[in-house]
Amino acid sequence: MSGPRVNSFFLGNSSGVNFSIILSPRDAETGKLQLANCSGSKRAGDWNLDVIPGVNTSKVTVSLSRTLELCLPNATECCPSPLCMVETLQVLACRGSVMLAQLLIQAEIFANSSFAGNVSENATIIPNQAFKPLGSCPCNLTAGACDVRCCCDLECTPDLQQLFSGSCFPGVFGGDVNPPYDQLCSSQSMEYTPEWFPFLCVQSSLDNTPFLGYFYHGSISTPKVPSFKIPLQTSPGKPFTGYREGDPIITEEDEYFTVPQQSMAGQCVGNAPVAYLHNFDVKCLTSLESYKEGLPHDVRINTGTADFVQQNVLYRAITDRGKFITESESLLAAEVLCQNVTFAEHYKFIWKDKNIEQVNVTVFHGSLCDGEILTQRFTVEFLSLNSTHGEELFENPGYQVGKPVKAANLNASDPLGSLNIWQPAGRGLCASATDRPVLFGVDSYSGCILEVDINEDCSFLRGNVTEKLNALVQATHIGKKDNSSYSDLNDWVEIIRLDPFSSNVSTGGFKGICPDIPANLNIRIIFAKVGAVQGIPQQEILAVQISYSTVLWQFQCGLGCRNTLSFLPITASVQFIEVPAQPPLPVTRYQKIYAEFDCNQNEVCWPQLLYPLTRFYTGEPYSQCLAKGLFLAFLVLLAAIMSNPWFSKLWNR
Repeated sequence: MSGPRVNSFFLGNSSGVNFSIILSPRDAETGKLQLANCSGSKRAGDWNLDVIPGVNTSKVTVSLSRTLELCLPNATECCPSPLCMVETLQVLACRGSVMLAQLLIQAEIFANSSFAGNVSENATIIPNQAFKPLGSCPCNLTAGACDVRCCCDLECTPDLQQLFSGSCFPGVFGGDVNPPYDQLCSSQSMEYTPEWFPFLCVQSSLDNTPFLGYFYHGSISTPKVPSFKIPLQTSPGKPFTGYREGDPIITEEDEYFTVPQQSMAGQCVGNAPVAYLHNFDVKCLTSLESYKEGLPHDVRINTGTADFVQQNVLYRAITDRGKFITESESLLAAEVLCQNVTFAEHYKFIWKDKNIEQVNVTVFHGSLCDGEILTQRFTVEFLSLNSTHGEELFENPGYQVGKPVKAANLNASDPLGSLNIWQPAGRGLCASATDRPVLFGVDSYSGCILEVDINEDCSFLRGNVTEKLNALVQATHIGKKDNSSYSDLNDWVEIIRLDPFSSNVSTGGFKGICPDIPANLNIRIIFAKVGAVQGIPQQEILAVQISYSTVLWQFQCGLGCRNTLSFLPITASVQFIEVPAQPPLPVTRYQKIYAEFDCNQNEVCWPQLLYPLTRFYTGEPYSQCLAKGLFLAFLVLLAAIMSNPWFSKLWNR
């Protein structure tokens, strides 16, 4: 820590836990930490320890009670030097004589710097930097002392400058902020000066140079700086020809119909437009302080043909608040403020072709109190008008983005299978993690943490990790389409499993290290667009592969190495790869011959043989290229004439 106050948190139940602070627990001779005990207090030297208890989290604050001002003459209780104090602290959490947690703090605090003189009200005049440099000697970095090799430093005496006069800093850093430029008539910096230089050189003072001064006089155009603000589309336009898949739904006021959704960063966005035929199910965390009401339910929705439909809203009360309240702080009953808020909203859009026929909304209300964390749920489902008993008929047999991937275990009597990934909760441990289905077209990456003992057997650890990863894939086949039938084997593709690699490397009897642990599960799904139904792409799964990536697990020793448990993160990733529905046509002989003359695919480009004679060539002036080309053509013509037999006869005469 570098300030007079630092905060930390103690996770767990703090009932009966005694917090204490110890000053300088490091041995002065050996430099090792002294053995800590639970007999300390909440004050050590100039340090105080404050604890604010909570239900599952306690806030621990360590603060300094002394002043940090520099010492004046004959002053006490102050800092004698700019580095005011360097101390080592240790905060302990004990229950009785058993130490539950410890926190090591290295305090390195400097004194407060403040100006004690008189402040002048005269404003500093900054010269026009176009004619006078703001810093005429950039290498002068030390005030009141001579900087070595800085020949423009006025604080360097002539005797000191003689020591490094031959190795001064060159260029702008050395004080040459306005060097002569090459076009100046008096400049001799050019290595090869052309003969015409005296006729075209610039005769000017150094106050008007490319490095300093207004070198060009002319019209000044304001630069167009791109804005980083996202432009707001206030008028999305009324759809009169019907919705297509992915189009935002429009309201009667010509605005987007919005429902809270999850962004790419994982946060909930309250004003996210609802896309036509895109189902979603999201959960958003909020509290009473940050709660905001969404779009009113009396807003009419554009059906897609300039007509409007009213939402059919059904209100219900929440009976079990435990499914939505995830965290609660202990507050006195007299201080609790509660409010009736929305716990969940379920939207069902009845559609036909490109139009919305009906909108049914179910809203669940409940009481949310101050200090509670609410998990709101919002679902949007599109159902065809030809649905029966709430189940949508499969007009489009292919998969749609966001729908669960269908899995089956065709080798068992019960063919129902599952393909899931983890959804960690709480501390992220695998023991408390739940799972959720893999959604089509959504690349996912999740994982959990497995507790491993230092004496864990490597073979047992590999088997335990493999068992937890295989529990995510309880299937032997994956459905090609969303309506794959269990009775038709042609509707399914078999999962290709690649066993984890094992190098049979021996650890030599060492504890706490295990190689070739299959900690990563990789699921790759290959799909293709095989057609379209009513303009909606029909997507099918072609192949599924499951592989493992191994890691080297090594026990991580904490503070004092008193804990015999370590953590091993295991992950599962899902990747969707789109390929063409049909293999590409083979390359014809004409295409192969044409590729030989393609300048973008070959280093030798015959069509550009005469490129230097064109105006696209900028390596030399065009006049020189034309002259060289004419001279080359003259030589070719002369060689052709001299090779003719009649020329030799004429020459012999």
